[in-house]
Amino acid sequence: MRKLIDRMRHAFYDVHESAEPGGTPIGMQVRRILLDSANQELSPTAELLLYFAGRAQNIDQWIKPAIAEGRIVISDRFTDSTLVYQGAGRGLSTEMILQLHEIACRGVNPDLTIIIDIDLETSLARAKKRNKVLSDQNQPDETRMDEQAVDFHRRARDAYAELAKKESGRIAVIDGRRSIDAISDDVWDTVRRRLLVR
Repeated sequence: MRKLIDRMRHAFYDVHESAEPGGTPIGMQVRRILLDSANQELSPTAELLLYFAGRAQNIDQWIKPAIAEGRIVISDRFTDSTLVYQGAGRGLSTEMILQLHEIACRGVNPDLTIIIDIDLETSLARAKKRNKVLSDQNQPDETRMDEQAVDFHRRARDAYAELAKKESGRIAVIDGRRSIDAISDDVWDTVRRRLLVR
């Protein structure tokens, strides 16, 4: 995402960057609750509502104003992630998630979603390595989702693949097993093609 944003700004695109959970100061407080490994007792429904609470704040405070100004919004995760993690992963209803999406997002939907696909073992190993680096830097503990059972992560990965098949016009899948530069080049080519038809 960082490489994509740098390339877009170098090409004079006006970009607003966001991440979920988080995005706004209030969203960052929600993020701390959602990702802190001390909060393992957080129920699936409470988890779902917190994700959408943070997303609604992000929509109102930053995303809608950015769109109104003609800026391009790039977000690290959005409702697709909720469909796979809280839907497939936690077993919550897709219908309920989409109803909450309508309430929280009020018509804001991504034009393009990029899934960087890697095998489950590599994904979890990368997350563990990232979390160790953050811990060594005394960063806040954000390991709660990474610490879920392997079956949870497998259901989420399978759901991403299914979603990509179902919405192939909006979702691009990029092979994440290669070098960062090769992945970055594919992401840039995908985004640039979409921008040319905007």
